Amino acid sequence: MKPAPVKFPLLFKGIALFTPGGDLIYCIDPSKQNRWHLHLCVELQEILGLSEPPHFLIPGYTATIDKWLDHRTQKVQVSAEAYAPVLRYQILLNAIFKTDDLIWQPAPWSEEFCNPMVIASYYDQFSQLWENHDLVVHLEQQEVNLDSTPEKFLTSSLDLQLEKPKVQGSVLRLFVSGNNIGTERTLKSLHQILEKSLSHPYTLKVIDVLQNPEQAEADQITATPTLIRVWPLPVRRIVGEFNDVEKIIKLLEGVNSRF
Repeated sequence: MKPAPVKFPLLFKGIALFTPGGDLIYCIDPSKQNRWHLHLCVELQEILGLSEPPHFLIPGYTATIDKWLDHRTQKVQVSAEAYAPVLRYQILLNAIFKTDDLIWQPAPWSEEFCNPMVIASYYDQFSQLWENHDLVVHLEQQEVNLDSTPEKFLTSSLDLQLEKPKVQGSVLRLFVSGNNIGTERTLKSLHQILEKSLSHPYTLKVIDVLQNPEQAEADQITATPTLIRVWPLPVRRIVGEFNDVEKIIKLLEGVNSRF
């Protein structure tokens, strides 16, 4: 039996918040409230383990869409804007908001909104934001106290009374060195373990360190093969041959032991 299709509101406001590394958290709100940017920042803090909400990403790393009914013509109208740093993600934005081939317009730009030098100054404190965790998180509204002030929203994620993001499955990266017999053996072994042992969906990205040295350096790869579980957090890794099946399964299933 096929699962029932997800119901998508005809009229809504959608807000997407990106990180410099390319992760995305977004919301779809038929009630069109104005404080979702704050919610997204606080939830991003919790997901990535940040010291505080990354409010400096607003508005420069955001995109906003509004679908409303023109009462004069009785036709649905769409307004979609994205700031310059995230305008390149139009395909992804259209996928999450189900807007087909909509052309997103550049939001009115001012460098005071997202000065590159100012953003870069946050790197040491928020280095996780510059990493790509392959995250696309839909934050759903459960209950929001609209009488609260924005300042209250900034104090604790508990004040937001939001449902936790439903992120299921594992995101894995396998670093190999070239296309050779050893690499083929590693892929075959890992594929068999994943298919037989995992009870949830997974995404496996294979990265050749010879062709992608920048990615290898970013993930601090010192030897191959290396398997990294980048999601769910915390990040875990196994270096070397994949002969210890139990060890790999513990990593994949999210057991918080040290490897």
